[in-house]
Amino acid sequence: MDGTASLIRPIPSPRTTKEVPQAEEIERILAILHQWGIHTLGQLAALDRNELAARLGTAAVKLWQRANGRAQRILKLVSPPESFVESFEFENEIETVEPLLFMLRRFLEQLATRLNAIYLVAKELRLRITFADKSHYERVFKIPQPTNNAEVLFRMLHTHLENFTSQHPITSVELEAQPSRPSRQQFGLFETALRDPAQLHDTLTRLVGLLGEDRVGTPVLEETHRPDAFRMEPFAWEIGDEPGSKGCPRMAIRRFRHPAVAAVLLNENKPVHLRAAGIEGEIVTQAGPYPLSGNWWDEHAWARVEWDVEVANGPVLRCHSSNGRWAVGGIYD
Repeated sequence: MDGTASLIRPIPSPRTTKEVPQAEEIERILAILHQWGIHTLGQLAALDRNELAARLGTAAVKLWQRANGRAQRILKLVSPPESFVESFEFENEIETVEPLLFMLRRFLEQLATRLNAIYLVAKELRLRITFADKSHYERVFKIPQPTNNAEVLFRMLHTHLENFTSQHPITSVELEAQPSRPSRQQFGLFETALRDPAQLHDTLTRLVGLLGEDRVGTPVLEETHRPDAFRMEPFAWEIGDEPGSKGCPRMAIRRFRHPAVAAVLLNENKPVHLRAAGIEGEIVTQAGPYPLSGNWWDEHAWARVEWDVEVANGPVLRCHSSNGRWAVGGIYD
């Protein structure tokens, strides 16, 4: 031990509530030692232990033991968090997808082996591709059912890369897996799971490649009264109960993507007879009118009046009138 070493104050670090009083006590003891002229470890070790304990307490004795090399502390082993990342930099720039797929398959096999060794599965994959112009392409794949099956994961990547194009050759690729514990779920008597969620995900990915991301997903109604106003959101794997879904049963309406032109006879401003393609007859029951309008503040302003009507010996229809023209917008099941 170097007897000329200075007494260094502890480096400030994040402390829990229990550690704060002890740290404050050590600061107080060091301040007193400096007032006594004790500035080095050798000077502290030369003090009498019993006299030091009588004046400054047990905390000062622990400092004295550390200065004399007599203190023992339990070594706490800390395992650093494991990172499931595989990367490769190509010697020559590649312009086709085959070498890229070859490396990705190797990555997945290595990641699957590492995950199996610690009983984990992959819940998410992050693909990062670097191009010759130093630009990057990054894509995150949400795995519907976490797994470490390399074939299932590779099929997901292969389906996406089938429609992948770039303006510059590829110089490097990186694949990262987010681990999680295998999911276990107890279903009810009348509940069931998807037979193969990975196959459904693969099918959706192919549809996105053919139709575009804005045409595949879950339809969500817009905040407007305009009929058929909806947007497509990415498909969600966890579907919750909709508000009011367990209430009274309601009739479902099948809307026509292109409303059928109709001729409607009115009596006292109420529809009494309807004629359209494949449908004609007297209206025996009607409900309405239901005036709707929107976007009155811009050039997309619209307005219409809707009626629910029942044709004699026929279906129940949703028809509407706009600018003096009638049309059938849907049929109730």
